[in-house]
Amino acid sequence: MAAAIKSGLESALNKLSLGGDSDIRAPSPEAVNELKQKFAEVGQEHVFAFFDDLTVTEKAALFQQLSKMDPKRISIITKEALSPPPPAETPVVEPLPESATASILDSALPDIESWNEHGLELIGNNKVAVVLMAGGQGTRLGSSAPKGCFDVGLPSKKSLFQLQAERILRVQTLGAKKAGKDKAVVPWYIMTSGPTRGPTEKFFQENDFFGLEKENVVFFEQGVLPCISNEGKIILESKSKVAVAPDGNGGIYQALITSSVLTDLRARSIEHVHAYCVDNSLVKVCDPVFIGFSASKDVDLATKVVRKRNATESVGLIILKNGKPDVVEYSEIDSETAEALDEKNKSILKFRAANIVNHYYSTRFLETIPEWVHSLPHHIARKKIPYCDTTTGEQFKPEKPNGIKLEQFVFDIFPRIPLSRFACLEVKREDEFSPLKNARGTGEDDPDTSKRDVLRQGKKWMEAAGATVISETNEDVTGIEVSPLVSYAGEGLERFAGKEIKAPAVVERE
Repeated sequence: MAAAIKSGLESALNKLSLGGDSDIRAPSPEAVNELKQKFAEVGQEHVFAFFDDLTVTEKAALFQQLSKMDPKRISIITKEALSPPPPAETPVVEPLPESATASILDSALPDIESWNEHGLELIGNNKVAVVLMAGGQGTRLGSSAPKGCFDVGLPSKKSLFQLQAERILRVQTLGAKKAGKDKAVVPWYIMTSGPTRGPTEKFFQENDFFGLEKENVVFFEQGVLPCISNEGKIILESKSKVAVAPDGNGGIYQALITSSVLTDLRARSIEHVHAYCVDNSLVKVCDPVFIGFSASKDVDLATKVVRKRNATESVGLIILKNGKPDVVEYSEIDSETAEALDEKNKSILKFRAANIVNHYYSTRFLETIPEWVHSLPHHIARKKIPYCDTTTGEQFKPEKPNGIKLEQFVFDIFPRIPLSRFACLEVKREDEFSPLKNARGTGEDDPDTSKRDVLRQGKKWMEAAGATVISETNEDVTGIEVSPLVSYAGEGLERFAGKEIKAPAVVERE
């Protein structure tokens, strides 16, 4: 009798509209059985353990989530990640050859100016786009909002998103002027994750896209992969939901083709793409020097690096591994290698090209993504993942890692790039790299250091323009905040020559 009543209720609910404009309906028994079979074939049928006891809405949601997964592929990448083949041999690690590298620190000024002019011409002729990796939340910063919404404490109170939007506005102006055009457009493609998509779009809407044209700011979402137990089983977060996690910054490649981004790049005739991470207060968005350098070398992929501070700094390094471009983590090289000095200059490290996840891509290369994206490796991160016991239905929060999250790294593609199509540009850390990783008060890569670095840069620019900066306090964070709308890289500040400015101060458009 109870079963009949339940069946009748579900039948009635299936006919009701429960979601505004769309009907929420339980999937048909045939569709459920077909999907069950796919998961059973790879030993993952437990994801349906509570399906028959769920409400119509819960059934629809779980069915939809599982329908987007490829259980066979998940099984394959899980096995490969958990049991990677042993390295065939000890890798031969060398710095990149000089033919593939250049440095702002020691390049001739005419070369740098030439790259800048070339980059501005490309920007002015609408040949350049920007892709932002902004899927992270500010959890470690004490915020539940997307990291790009964070205010590091600048006098202007500008968020990371606003600073970067204004750099795009400024470089559009500089590019249009160089190309002799009335206007230039640098489309901004912002990759979010599931948790950050809604809040990010809302933040931009509430701030009128920070002065950018709405149609030139495109949001898209990176993919997710199910969390896997230490026994290789897909983890249920609840009776009606699989635990998932973003697929890493390397998920950008798949996301570019599953979203409309690659199609849009093609429609706009974009030839050059700058990709970077949101958590860098000093990032030169759509850097004309980097674009011009990469385009002039006619490479498919280029990367920016900063000089490693010392032998023990915990950073990945851009290197040549077995004759191919690659990244080696600091934990993967011994102290002797880390401490080795450059043979031509004993004052600097031999291996010093610190990875900052700041890349150039030719669009012709991005067009090849479908040919190789599914062959990139997956890596594991062991985590404490809340789960639902598939036998009892109880939910637990483990005290030690009970599973893995699968992710790809954006640099996994490096070894597949011919050395003749790969380049590396070393830039000044104090000009371009101030990452925001840690909570305030940590003393390194936190909001205070980000604020300090932005204000120091502005002070340096003003003094180079001929201004005298007088600090009212001796605090390390005292300096000048120069709006990106006023200057992209220190240009356009001549009117301050001979003037005295009391710091801290803000130089805005007016």
